[in-house]
Amino acid sequence: MSEIEIESRNLDLWYGSAQALKKISMAMPEKKVTAIIGPSGCGKSTFIRCINRMNDLVKGCRITGELLFEGADIYGNDMDAVELRKKIGMVFQKPNPFPMSIYDNIAYGPRVHGLRNKEELDRIVEESLKASALWDEVGDLLDQSAVDLSGGQQQRLCIARTLAVKPKVILFDEPCSALDPISTAKIEDLINMLKHDYTIVIVTHNMQQAARVSDHTAFFLLGELVEFGKTKQIFELPDKKSTEDYITGRFG
Repeated sequence: MSEIEIESRNLDLWYGSAQALKKISMAMPEKKVTAIIGPSGCGKSTFIRCINRMNDLVKGCRITGELLFEGADIYGNDMDAVELRKKIGMVFQKPNPFPMSIYDNIAYGPRVHGLRNKEELDRIVEESLKASALWDEVGDLLDQSAVDLSGGQQQRLCIARTLAVKPKVILFDEPCSALDPISTAKIEDLINMLKHDYTIVIVTHNMQQAARVSDHTAFFLLGELVEFGKTKQIFELPDKKSTEDYITGRFG
């Protein structure tokens, strides 16, 4: 059995007076892929943004309940949000490379955390690009602007940038929604490779993608967790009718 890396217990979240998450309780095992599916506006992205405290930046956001990372309270007084985001990286829906060279994009995080040694930075850049399956395409172009890469390459660059600071968890918020099918397949292959070393949580609208890449699936609806279990069971024998209706395309 895998250890539990992230666990929420009765997690509620409000934006002002509107409740966006209601009593979310689920435990995500380490070095597995957990997919979060559900229709637009059901709380999927809101939930994963709690995991690395991105919602701290939203005015009027209030959270109750517990959210644990390696047994420690993510919202506890002694939790350093900057350190937390180093351990829990995030890849967004649209690729967001910095307007600088490919090399500087990858070296950015380690430099922010105090690394200045050129040889060490070179090693991290190469390792991160290899781990994100991008080295063979850009290894000779490290001085080129990252903004000139294709959309799929930019997204893999953003994954490499995340890997460069040695996280334990990677959150993917619909990482393929802006990409073509070939780039999407590359990202999915990459996720399957990365899960041997990282815990991965992916929000996706794409049922087939969830079925292909994840070990566990959570189905959210109207801010509630309807069902959570092994992906095969959720897709083939869901407990709840609303899960079955969503997966078979009757709504959403």
